[in-house]
Amino acid sequence: MVMDYAAIEKDVANLPVTPNMPDYEALCGSWSWDAIRAELARPDGLVNQAYECIDRHALGASRDKDAMIWEATDGSIERYTFEGMRKQSNRFAGVLKGLGVQKADRVFFFADRIPELYFAIFGTLKTGAIAAPLFSAFGPVPVAERVRRADGIGIVTTLRLLPKIEAIRDACPSIKWVMVIDRNGDPVAGQNLDYQQLMAASSDEFAIERTGSEDWSIMHFTSGTTGLPKGAAHVHEAVTGHYATGKYVLDLHPDDIYWCTADPGWVTGTSYGIFAPWSNGVTQVIYEGGFGSAKWFEIIQRHKVTVWYTAPTAIRMLMKAGTAIPQRFDTSSLRYCMSVGEPLNPEGVIWGQEAFGLAFHDNWWQTETGAIMIANYPCLPIRPGSMGKPFPGIEAAIIDDEFHEITEPMREGQLAVKHPWPSMMRTYWNDKERYDSRFKGEWYITGDRAKRDADGYFWFIGRDDDVINTAGHLVGPFEVESALIEHPAVAEAGVIGKPDPVAMEIVKAFVSLKDGYEPTEALRRELIGHARARLGPGVAPREIDFLPTLPKTRSGKIMRRLLKARELGLPEGDTSTLED
Repeated sequence: MVMDYAAIEKDVANLPVTPNMPDYEALCGSWSWDAIRAELARPDGLVNQAYECIDRHALGASRDKDAMIWEATDGSIERYTFEGMRKQSNRFAGVLKGLGVQKADRVFFFADRIPELYFAIFGTLKTGAIAAPLFSAFGPVPVAERVRRADGIGIVTTLRLLPKIEAIRDACPSIKWVMVIDRNGDPVAGQNLDYQQLMAASSDEFAIERTGSEDWSIMHFTSGTTGLPKGAAHVHEAVTGHYATGKYVLDLHPDDIYWCTADPGWVTGTSYGIFAPWSNGVTQVIYEGGFGSAKWFEIIQRHKVTVWYTAPTAIRMLMKAGTAIPQRFDTSSLRYCMSVGEPLNPEGVIWGQEAFGLAFHDNWWQTETGAIMIANYPCLPIRPGSMGKPFPGIEAAIIDDEFHEITEPMREGQLAVKHPWPSMMRTYWNDKERYDSRFKGEWYITGDRAKRDADGYFWFIGRDDDVINTAGHLVGPFEVESALIEHPAVAEAGVIGKPDPVAMEIVKAFVSLKDGYEPTEALRRELIGHARARLGPGVAPREIDFLPTLPKTRSGKIMRRLLKARELGLPEGDTSTLED
């Protein structure tokens, strides 16, 4: 069991910065969500994430403080103050109003990490519309599925990604307009809207739409084992959870320089790459590019990053590169490092100490929870491999299959959270039945299995379903199978997650071919290329095996569990429903 690793003790009194939460038990005992709400502005009852993150600071003492330090892939750097971001987001809100965007309309974002993406998301929230960010590495098919699912009315994208949008435009009849950002300043051709041109003609003052705590704000899509991706919709009240966890889990202080490496197309990149840091009024670094071990430590050195939030996959890739790379750079500014996306193995927790003198603090939450639910904190010992303890105001439990709480230490069961809490999703868009299925009485059923030790630390076991966690991204087998079946050679497809030392899991597919096709290496490469073109490299299978037929139940459902058991040499379990 991972508990064999020695706990990493803390001397809170000698930490370089006194934590916002110096005593976990004391804060839990005195916790009040209303007290947290009172620390936010909410002028005249307005509850709006853009106001709390940007305008609240721009209209106060932090007006001229840097909110964003943006570094492009070419190394150029741009800085934007809270006042600058207030004006830019106001301009975009005015642009949307001019296009007739109404409260609760769904506006999609398909762009890399560029400043305009952040201006536009905040501007959308100011209009009362729903912002729906998408991962920029998606292929056309995942984009179309998500836009159709939510009846999106518009897409904001870049010139580089525009061909993917053009490929699915006719398949998304709800789309009224496509807006293109071209940072080179060249006019946008054709029927598409020109972001720069519209922004230049818009006012930098805007009266924020009257939004309340339960008005919609942002939507993220999370994959399931069957059916289309689910649109988890959140409300403006979620900022209460973002602010609180930013203060007490991220331990953000006014003079911090914070860096979250997650893309805004995933919920970590919004909850903790947008809302938590800026609601706490800190300066954050945003890097346009992708992973690079030397490059990342160079960014920490150049911008004097103090608080760093990244993913286990990235940590494992850094580990693979060795400790020599971080030791070439000055990382002395770092005081606190965290990880999220999947369980961080104990070696990853400890490696930070070897590389730059700081252990990584793991935490657990989901797209559906909206904010961190269970965490390791600066004031508590780390038990390597553990998710940590529940956040104050959050009641987490291990429950049995009859939804009764298990109090016996280290007994496995379903991980559940007592609802409600401020940042929880309020629905799966256009799928209330599936949303309701996630709640049993007072419990939200997470779909994860875990254990809790005698001291209240939680330990992740695995997922109840077939969702694949690859490099911190959840991939639904169904959408990969669907893309493969589109190829004329494929009769059936089954997809599993295969354990991988770096990405946690990779997507592996099993296909049976139609008559007239032979299982050749050339066809294997062709299928992988087909899936990459349709889904994007982060979702497409890395491996494909050919089988004469796939194991199915008598009702015709492909038994992914059996595919995985056979791939990994595990017991096949009950096969009574297997097709003869």
